[in-house]
Amino acid sequence: MTWHFVDTNGTFRLENADQTSYLYFPLVNEAGMMSAITPTLHGDSKIDQHHFLTLPVSVEDLHNTRSPRDVWFFVEGHGPWSVAGNSARQIADRWTAHADRVTVEAGLLWHKVVRESGRLPLRAEILNFVPAGDDRVELMRVSLTNSGETPMRLTPTGAVPIFGRSADNLRDHRHVTALLHRVVCDRYGVVVRPTMSFDERGHTPNTTTYAVLGVDENGAPPQGFFPRLSDFIGEGGTLDWPQAVVQNLPPTHTVGDTDEGNEAIGALRFAPVVLAPGETRTWVFILAVWDDETTTPQALIERFGRPQLVAECLERTRAYWSARVDALRLHTPEERFNLWVRWVAVQPTLRRLFGNSFLPYHDYGRGGRGWRDLWQDVLTLLLLEGEEVADDLLAHFAGVRLDGSNATIIGHRPGEFKADRNNIPRVWMDHGAWPLLTVRLYIDQSGDLDFLLREQVYFKDAFTHRARRLDETWQPEQGTLQRDAAGNVVRGSVLEHLLVQHLTAWHHVGEHGMILLEGADWNDGLDMARERGESVAFSAMYAWNLRQLAELVDALAARGHTHFDLLEELLPLLQPLDDESPAAKRARLTAYFDRVSRTVSGRKIAVAAEDLAARLRAMSAALAERIRTQEWIADGDGWFNGYYDDHGRRVEGRWPDHVRMTLTGQVFTLMGGVADEAQVDGALASADRYLWDEAVGGYRLNTNFHEVKLDLGRAFGFAFGHKENGAMFSHMAVMFANALYRRRRAAAAWRVLERLYRHAQAFPVSRMYPGIPEYVDPRGRGMYPWLTGSASWYVMTLIQWAYGVRGVWGDLLFDPQLLPEQFDEQGNAEIETRFSQWRLRVRYHNPQRLPPERYRVQSVMLNGKPLSHEQGRISRAILHMLPTEQVHLFDVVLEDVGNTAKMTS
Repeated sequence: MTWHFVDTNGTFRLENADQTSYLYFPLVNEAGMMSAITPTLHGDSKIDQHHFLTLPVSVEDLHNTRSPRDVWFFVEGHGPWSVAGNSARQIADRWTAHADRVTVEAGLLWHKVVRESGRLPLRAEILNFVPAGDDRVELMRVSLTNSGETPMRLTPTGAVPIFGRSADNLRDHRHVTALLHRVVCDRYGVVVRPTMSFDERGHTPNTTTYAVLGVDENGAPPQGFFPRLSDFIGEGGTLDWPQAVVQNLPPTHTVGDTDEGNEAIGALRFAPVVLAPGETRTWVFILAVWDDETTTPQALIERFGRPQLVAECLERTRAYWSARVDALRLHTPEERFNLWVRWVAVQPTLRRLFGNSFLPYHDYGRGGRGWRDLWQDVLTLLLLEGEEVADDLLAHFAGVRLDGSNATIIGHRPGEFKADRNNIPRVWMDHGAWPLLTVRLYIDQSGDLDFLLREQVYFKDAFTHRARRLDETWQPEQGTLQRDAAGNVVRGSVLEHLLVQHLTAWHHVGEHGMILLEGADWNDGLDMARERGESVAFSAMYAWNLRQLAELVDALAARGHTHFDLLEELLPLLQPLDDESPAAKRARLTAYFDRVSRTVSGRKIAVAAEDLAARLRAMSAALAERIRTQEWIADGDGWFNGYYDDHGRRVEGRWPDHVRMTLTGQVFTLMGGVADEAQVDGALASADRYLWDEAVGGYRLNTNFHEVKLDLGRAFGFAFGHKENGAMFSHMAVMFANALYRRRRAAAAWRVLERLYRHAQAFPVSRMYPGIPEYVDPRGRGMYPWLTGSASWYVMTLIQWAYGVRGVWGDLLFDPQLLPEQFDEQGNAEIETRFSQWRLRVRYHNPQRLPPERYRVQSVMLNGKPLSHEQGRISRAILHMLPTEQVHLFDVVLEDVGNTAKMTS
């Protein structure tokens, strides 16, 4: 049993889909409608944490609850049949000869279930999608076919329970909040508008309306309604055997009737139909949420209330989502991989729309995206959508505090930030490192070095000294903008913001000279070493970033920017230290924190570009050398220690009965050039020995420490092999592949990407739809699908490092590291992608199918004409002569380096 692609757009089909637990599919649009749906039509629909149309569900609820989207048919001579398979009789028939047959077919981004009854000649086709556009609706089209030889008389009843309030109320005043419901039976369905939003900290009037509407294929409305859940299921009844359907009771309400103070359900009774042999009838349902006065049930029916209107809307939605990923097309010998990558490419957009919440596994947080997610999700948008992201990137820098920390929750509007998560102020030590990675990618793609000179404000709230102290003078009414002593808003260049993040980090070190772990780093599970914990792993990333900052300063200087105006308070952090001990660094940093904790002078001092670049390089080199020498564990092939715990002890190494090693400790030391060549090979060999596990799809995040390390983090309380404790965690695994490509270990890098694909697409083991999971559990199941930062890194690594299509200061570079097996029999490999505003089709020609260490770019043809290049690098000036509305074909011939060497000698 597995899914199969059925077209060239990534549409897939899975038979017997109801026989796999935990499967769900996302449906979403830019307007904020978010849904999840399963093969049995479970899941939920909502617009945010406080506005759930249907019952909020976590992953275990998918098989524990009885409240799916449903349409019931009372069949004369038989009784109830549910298109969701939700009747008690159908549930009892599972794993018997009478079980329904269920097939899921899904595409970008729509979901269809085909259910064939095991007892009756009935076939239902249920299509669900959230239309692209401005409407917060989920559309559901139900078609029923009589596949028998005799007519069948049926009575249809749509049934979608309406929760109509905050997810908080699932366990907080659930009954009391139902008392707020005001229900109206509209001509087309059940409409619920609670009187208020219940919050004991301060109740507010409610302005949101929830509705379940429906029509038959001719546009006829329901004949009546059961708006009260208790009436629909009956006294002593349940949603899997509702009395109103089982006994085919007449509706309790008609058009214009009202109800209040009860749990609601959009139960819509339609006129009975006689279904002739071979005949199909269709009904359309609209699940809607709105908070404006112009949206009405009638208006929604006029837009969506016909099967043809649904079909037209579906085509627009398909086109919208296809356009999000069409910029990337692979042409490898394996078509399954080519199409699987389309699903990986859509995942960053799903993350942008869902955040890290609102899907059944992601039952934490309250919506919105975290700081780290924001910067990484832009990676794929830059590569695939060619969007003008500079303004958005600039807006994001408004979240940086002058102490180098940042607001941790991003609001809905660009530049809108909130101070903490779940009212818990927390600082992640790696947050300052990610913006530079994205900015460097943007500059390499666009050539827009002047972006570094654009100005932005700083974030200010009560938290100072990296959330260790409070500014008692700050009040919320003062707003969240940093001001100077005169009350003026402080602004600084993007370069200055990046310097604030990195200079503070370089000084914020523990007793071993590594940057303090604080609340955690990328690994949220390392959250119990706030005093003495240190992250060697991300110290390596900061060391790399400091070197990149120096390169950026040099590039600006080459364009005539010889001096940069920086905040007066920041300058001491650029001065060399006579005493470079950790204590001296922290003392200087504390003095800086004190100076910027409330207001600043507002004065700027000009710093010479040459001096700035030199100091940044020196800081980078000092930190990198310390890591390279101090943190290398010379055991066997060797590897880098990644952390110190809250007792100041080295975390990794050889214990009497086991080895402790993390993948994270190797990734950034390799990626950032901290590790020397021998250390790269040693760390890779150790990772292969201690972390690689074919059964879970690749490299584990860590070995089994055999200890609940309360002095490092909650991760070690998890069962080994789950989440941050030793799972194959896709994000770090893919970043390791990226690091290996950067260090020219192409075979090892491709092994990571290829094994992750092999595992994820092997449905009998992974039990997931196409795409990348957050991690793989010990049994091989793909966990937390759809929303993972690994998708952005997978796409970026594939395009820029495997296929080698990337930017360098705005120029286009071809630098492939494709293995012989990635070329077809003729020695060709092809990718369609986007570079800045240009769409490219790149064909590599490697007729001898040489390995990457044996070839280099010999010649480049552009649209059939020879093109000048410098070691595969194409000047942006040439690109500017190309129209942007067409796809440009680059034929790149790879030559044998050995033959070239013989010819030149």
